[in-house]
Amino acid sequence: MLVDTHCHLDPQYFPGGPDEVLARAREAGVEGFVVIGVGTDLAPARAAVALAKRINERAAAAIGVHPHDAISLDDVAYAELATLAAEPEVVAVGEIGLDYHYDHSPRVVQRATFARLVGLARALNKPIVIHTRNAPADTLDILRSEGARDVGGVIHCFSEDRAFAEQALDLGFDISFSGIVTFKTSLAIQEVARWAPLDRILVETDSPYLAPIPKRGKPNEPAYVVHTARRVAELRGIAFEALAEATTVNAERMFRRRFASVGPVPGLAHT
Repeated sequence: MLVDTHCHLDPQYFPGGPDEVLARAREAGVEGFVVIGVGTDLAPARAAVALAKRINERAAAAIGVHPHDAISLDDVAYAELATLAAEPEVVAVGEIGLDYHYDHSPRVVQRATFARLVGLARALNKPIVIHTRNAPADTLDILRSEGARDVGGVIHCFSEDRAFAEQALDLGFDISFSGIVTFKTSLAIQEVARWAPLDRILVETDSPYLAPIPKRGKPNEPAYVVHTARRVAELRGIAFEALAEATTVNAERMFRRRFASVGPVPGLAHT
């Protein structure tokens, strides 16, 4: 059994809806899903929560405001987000953080929004899912200054180096590997995949982005997390089954819920 700890299933990515996508994933041995709800408004957050309510035995939601959209978080949006995030099907606040590569929102706004949402996670006592790109120092500084250690969380789609990983682990954040770890040029990420404690790592797709080898060039989907997990197991020199078991246990610990591993799921169409 595997858990895809970070997948976007919005209709613009999968026009046929999530059911066929999730059914294919189950056929591949992926039994649990953390569905991310972020976007230019709160529609994806609402949809992620609704999906988690419908197939609660398999899916949970994480909702937040992506740093690209930080400028969209006014007081009205924050109030609705806080209400949604309090739902039991929401297991984390995220993805939130900083992205200095694209700068779609001004950096000062990104930092303020990030800090505000770390505060929300602390108020709800839920872990945080972090997006960080080209902003390692500021990301760590805000996590420290805003008390993120109180709830911990996940560095999703890990793309930094071992020095960053060590500091994130010290702050109570686990490391989640995406398809990037399968790329030949991702040597620093592969080093972290070899080194990081087995009880502190996760796997994800970040679907529909970053499809792993051998699916590179195709829209990513939760079924493909199997390839990422196999690569991480290979890098660590352990059996795939051992890696799958460990990352599932880690996901259930981090998100404080169990993901069912057998039987049909009410409301989910199977192919």
